[in-house]
Amino acid sequence: MTIGEKMHQTLTTLESASANLKSFALDTQDKTAKQMFSNYANQLESISQGLKGRVNYIEQQEPQYKVFQQQQLK
Repeated sequence: MTIGEKMHQTLTTLESASANLKSFALDTQDKTAKQMFSNYANQLESISQGLKGRVNYIEQQEPQYKVFQQQQLK
């Protein structure tokens, strides 16, 4: 697995975890838990945005790491 693939996999995992936390926030009646899940989801979204920026930078600097382009070539 290339660095590009690992970074995209990490992004997908972070986005999935964020979505799960948002779902937990919607499913609970406990206001404290709801706020906690929402805060954690927001933190993961912030991390995801930072990682997306890094992925974009790396893909511009090192085109061989572009996952989408590599999948088309296979």
